[in-house]
Amino acid sequence: MSGPAYDDTNIFARILRGEIPCKKVYEDAHTLAFEDIHPQAPVHTLVIPKGKYVSMRDFAARAGDDEIAAFVRAIGKVAALKGVEDDGFRVLANTGINGGQEVPHLHVHVFGGRPLGSMLTRN
Repeated sequence: MSGPAYDDTNIFARILRGEIPCKKVYEDAHTLAFEDIHPQAPVHTLVIPKGKYVSMRDFAARAGDDEIAAFVRAIGKVAALKGVEDDGFRVLANTGINGGQEVPHLHVHVFGGRPLGSMLTRN
């Protein structure tokens, strides 16, 4: 699999090592979920795998079935814990420069708590 190499100094790697604190929402053997420090909705939680994966493509190519299942289940658990599973929520994973990815560690945003509008803004 080609693509950028994993950077152990990225902020999520540092959070996983306990070097930077986070407001934890959920954790299991394979995932960590925590509040975004710049929320864009009443619910804005990040879900990350604990493994060293740069993007969704990288994760899909290299993660084990147990890691993939845990990651998907963690997203659902976060929606339930944050009280948005019934009213609805959005899951967003940015990949690469054009996708708007800012941290080179796979992460999904779970948004909710209000109507979220269109998926993309028009330019």
